[in-house]
Formats: sequence, C-alpha cells, structure tokens
Amino acid sequence: MRYARDVAIVAFAQTDTLRCTDELSEVEMVMPVLHDVLRQTGLRTSDIGFTCSGSSDYLAGRAFSFTMALDGVGAWPPIPESHVEMDGAWALYEAWVKILTGEADTALVYAYGKSSPGEVRDVLTRQLDPYYVAPLWPDSVALAALQAQALIDAGAADEPALAAVAARSRTDASDNPHAQLKGSVPSGDYIVRPLRTGDCPPIGDGAAAVILAAGDRARELCRRPAWIRGMDHRIEAHSLGVRDLTDSPSTRLAAEHAGAFERPVDTAELHAPFSSQEVVLRRTLKLNDSVRVNPSGGALAANPVMAAGLIRLGEAAARVHRGESDRALAHATSGPCLQQNLVAVLEGES
Repeated sequence: MRYARDVAIVAFAQTDTLRCTDELSEVEMVMPVLHDVLRQTGLRTSDIGFTCSGSSDYLAGRAFSFTMALDGVGAWPPIPESHVEMDGAWALYEAWVKILTGEADTALVYAYGKSSPGEVRDVLTRQLDPYYVAPLWPDSVALAALQAQALIDAGAADEPALAAVAARSRTDASDNPHAQLKGSVPSGDYIVRPLRTGDCPPIGDGAAAVILAAGDRARELCRRPAWIRGMDHRIEAHSLGVRDLTDSPSTRLAAEHAGAFERPVDTAELHAPFSSQEVVLRRTLKLNDSVRVNPSGGALAANPVMAAGLIRLGEAAARVHRGESDRALAHATSGPCLQQNLVAVLEGES
C-alpha cells in the first residue's frame, strides 16, 4: 500500500526494566526517556507537532493517572496531545495516522507501566468479558496456559520446545542492557501447567518513547530512518470459547494489510509475553529460521505492561538505525491469548 506521506521512527529510548520502582513516580520514570529521544534528534518540546501516550489507569489504581504523567512532557508551551488506554504501540499508530493526514510533521510517543504495586495477574482480568468470564477471575497466566496446552494437544509444540524459546530469549537478552532477566533459565516449578517460570513474563516497571517524523524532516533528524512501510491492527472475538487458540487470524490479517508477506523480513520483534505465544506468532507470520526473532530478548526478558509493545517497535527501529536490519517486522499485542494485535513493517534506506 502507498501512503500519502513517508513516515519514519527517527529515535527510540527506554528505561531499564526493574522489578520494583517504589522510589519513582510515573513522571520521574518517564522524564529520562523523553529527554533522551529529544536529545537524539536535537528537537525541543516546542518542535513536536503531536504527542500521544499509552498507559493504563488500572495499573496506577486511579482515574486519569495519565494526566499526571504529562508533567514529564512539560506544562509550556501548550501541546496537541492525546492518550490511549492501551499499549504505547497503539499510541504510535494514532500518531502515525496524524502525520499521514498532514496535521503534524513530527510526533512524540511514549508509554509507561508500573506493574509492581499490585497483582498484575488479577488486574488483567478486567480485560475479560464482564458478564461471563471476568467474574470467574481466570488470571492471565491461567489463560495463557490454556493456549499452551491447546498447542501441545494439537502437536504444534511440546514443553521442551517452549523451554527452548525461553532459553533463547534469556540468552539474547544478555546483550540488552535494559532487560530485566538474562542468562540461563532456571528449571522452575509449574506456575500453571504446562507453563513453568521461564515460560512466563517477569513483573517489571518501565517506560519507552519514540519520535516519528515525515519525509525529508526524518532524514534531517536521523542518519538512517526506520521507514514505516505499513502498519495495521486487528482484534479477535471477545469470547475465548469461539476462538482457535493455536492460531491468530487477527495477526495474520494485520500483517497482510501491513505488507509483511510481500517480501521476507530479516528481523522480527514479537510481543509474546509467554513462550507459547511466540510459537503461535511464528506460525501465523510464517517466520522461518532465517529470521532473527526477538534479538532484544523480547517480553520474556522484560515486560513492562503498556510499554512492551512500543518497545518492540522501538527495538526493531533501532536495529534499522544501526544498519543491523534492512526490513524488520514489529508486533504488539494486548488482551488474553493474543486477542488484539498490531503489526508494522519497518525498512531502512540502502
């Protein structure tokens, strides 16, 4: 698909993902990454045409908590601003559309999440159908275990295969200074059978930010911009009972509309908080062994809720910036068992 304007990710920054940040407010967590992306481009807040953020009030435990985080952007000058109660990847999508329409030439996107203050497994039950499923309180790990068992029953994976995904993720994370978990995976007990400790994401706090720019402005701000050649997001049926948990049609459809199947990619940053979900995504996206999957370690190594999807886009873009990738796929998800999925294709200029 050809778009009216070429838009690129020109800068990316993230915090270290930490198990607990009691000493930091959301503002104090967000400010360093905002300053970092602006420093990378030489832009000032007044140069940004649009600002969009992603977070969840449920994590903070108070309504409109995102308005407090805006203090990290600055109270002056007044800015065109928006917020999505979603992972920051969807905030990036909104900012991308804003630039495509010509209403802005640059955009700042940021996301943050502090999972440590509460029980994130219970908080995420609020995403479920409020009448039939949520009252049963099936937590996120239990639902992921259903998906993993469905894969095993279908012969698409087994426990050693899931363990291999976890081990590779932790090994790759050794080169990522921001990752929370690195090195070997402990054997671990079952959390919910068939998922063991290494198959599940760590609980952590973190933030990330990117800057988007259009056309020649992007080339001025970045030596090798990561051009967004396509991006789309889709959603599965809300009821888990009517879905095939071994497949992800919404990811496939989003990938088709983003142009992911037009030519092979060399890198894929997949937002797969559970090892079993990487298996589903690899099959859905037709990623063979020639594709470097989650060289950052992925969400199994660091999973700040509401920022992990934006980090996948940022990590893919950073590899393009460094010349380590020419065509990368980035994926973000939200909801139980890969319910909502976003796919973007990023390319660098030769």
